[in-house]
Amino acid sequence: MCEPYRAISDLQNAHPDGLFIITGDFNHANLKSVLSKFHQYVDFAMRGMNTMDLVYTNIPGAYRAEPHPHLSYSDHISVILIPAYRPLVRRSKPVLKQVKIWPEGATYALQDCFKCTDWNMFREAETNSDSINLEEYMTSVNSYVSKCINDVTISKTITTRSNQKPWMTAKVRALLKSRDSAFRAGNKMALKTARAKLSRDIRDTMRAHAQRNHSHFQNSRDSCIIWQDIQAIMNYKTTLSACDNDTSLSDMLNNFYTRFETQNSIAARKTTPPPNGQVLCLSMADMKRTICRVNPQKSAGPDNIPSRVLNS
Repeated sequence: MCEPYRAISDLQNAHPDGLFIITGDFNHANLKSVLSKFHQYVDFAMRGMNTMDLVYTNIPGAYRAEPHPHLSYSDHISVILIPAYRPLVRRSKPVLKQVKIWPEGATYALQDCFKCTDWNMFREAETNSDSINLEEYMTSVNSYVSKCINDVTISKTITTRSNQKPWMTAKVRALLKSRDSAFRAGNKMALKTARAKLSRDIRDTMRAHAQRNHSHFQNSRDSCIIWQDIQAIMNYKTTLSACDNDTSLSDMLNNFYTRFETQNSIAARKTTPPPNGQVLCLSMADMKRTICRVNPQKSAGPDNIPSRVLNS
């Protein structure tokens, strides 16, 4: 075992981070006696009760050995090594997402729709005896705004995969499909042309994506965009933990914070405002100034109205 030990040691010194797979007939030898950090995968007999051809690697749990039939007139069975690692694209299913596409001129069409709307009719519809049902008033206005958004936008279902690259475009997907079609048809010339077009377009798309990220670092003062570019460069993805459906925690918190109210037998009364108190008044200019500060890239809130609609 001296010669294999010296050869493997030289390779490990030259490539300390490399993967080493050693296979052969080890009927009367044990490689772990000189290389204790290597792991052996074949754990079944290959001829009678004997295990001859063994496989050693320096990574534990990298493969799974399975017996297969004899090759031709061989006196022992064959061994197939199956990688234990399953790619992420096979472990996770594609996710279908419903997105809204804002075509050119959709924002101006939405602004015209809002300008032509008589907003007082929603207030009058929910007014009863000089009192306004704010819940119904808000629900009707939000429903109308959502209806206007659906009229000017286009709903589209997209498929996202776990290994999808940020520079992937619709043109690249179309070229991938044309390449696969040419391969299945067996047309060598069409396959060669499709592969050349695909390589050229991928190269151009990646270059454009890199230039766009570089321009953000040079010209943008928005820290959010810069942080998103850093995450894309580092392929950093946060793991979103699923919410627990167990309501015991919320019930326990409610019981804890209302422990004094359960012993209170006095009925709640509405306090009258002081005679000289000032009523909170918001002007239209204050409302516009506050709404314009909303980040259009943020997701919609509980009312399901996008931020870009508020800015419009």
